[in-house]
Amino acid sequence: MKELLSLRFPLGNEGMTTVRLATGGVCSQAGLDLDASEDCKVCVTESLLLLWHAGYGRAELVFFEENGLCARIAGEESGEGRACAEDEISFALLGALASDVCTEKREGRLSGISFRFGK
Repeated sequence: MKELLSLRFPLGNEGMTTVRLATGGVCSQAGLDLDASEDCKVCVTESLLLLWHAGYGRAELVFFEENGLCARIAGEESGEGRACAEDEISFALLGALASDVCTEKREGRLSGISFRFGK
């Protein structure tokens, strides 16, 4: 496993642009084509939204190479969750766009998401 980038940041609209730009850079470094890069950015964004809806105030995002480009997103600073009807759409997008999508739960609540692109 070769770590490419690790970020910790507050969840919310302010950081999304920065995270999407960083994701695009990592995708380019990993050799993903434009379509796969856009799909990866969507998956990262949807994962962050899911964690935000689950009540997390911060997140850690780690990109690494292991049979393709992998991302692991974990919620930090837990608060009260606010499940949203759009969560089902976010999970559907993750399942349709990425490979090996895994979710983690803590105390019955979503706490992390990982997925892979390529190979």
